Amino acid sequence: MNALKKLSDHIKQKGLRATVGKLWKHYVFLHEELLWMERDLVSPVPPHKLRPYSPLRLETITPQNAVAFARHFGDRVGTMAELASEGYTGHMYLDENGDTVAFIWGSTRDYLDRHYYGCMFPVKPGEFFEFALEQIPAYRGTTLSVDFQLNLWKAMADQGCNKVVDICESHNIPALKLHIRMGYREQGRIMNIYHLFGWRFFRETRYSGSRLDALRKPAPSPVPAEAS
Repeated sequence: MNALKKLSDHIKQKGLRATVGKLWKHYVFLHEELLWMERDLVSPVPPHKLRPYSPLRLETITPQNAVAFARHFGDRVGTMAELASEGYTGHMYLDENGDTVAFIWGSTRDYLDRHYYGCMFPVKPGEFFEFALEQIPAYRGTTLSVDFQLNLWKAMADQGCNKVVDICESHNIPALKLHIRMGYREQGRIMNIYHLFGWRFFRETRYSGSRLDALRKPAPSPVPAEAS
């Protein structure tokens, strides 16, 4: 009865078409496209108009200090400790209460994503794979989204890396715009993830042109010179 009530409430709120679409994607078939991006670690970040944020403390994530995730990311404490124990480089940002409000990870080796997508992301020599970057809503739209990447890039450069690579869901417009803001470029590769009746299948494809151009802000038109 509980499930039927939830279904009925969802239909009332979202409509029958949206409800059927959600059920189809959850139980029958879903296709996700993950766009591969890359960037060097030395080119300056393009100018932005993000707002400042109150001071935070950066700490490297360890199995011991992962408890700081409990307040805002309570379901991630075990995952964060596990990633740290496996040797991945993780940064977390703590507020004045010692609670994690943002985090980001990097891997210098092939990364098997057991916690979310379920596939392997290969990493070439000299590059690192950036993954699992997140911040609580209060810090979205601030320069933290730039700073936590720059700080990780410096840490990975100290480990001998000269390039960052990552993936972004093709439907995640805010994340795609963040990549544009940070100066990433497309690799022209897509990791396709297919969900079919609970099974997952993976396939890499390629594309030409740009999937991001439509999201870029048009350049301002030049002001015509006044006639003398």
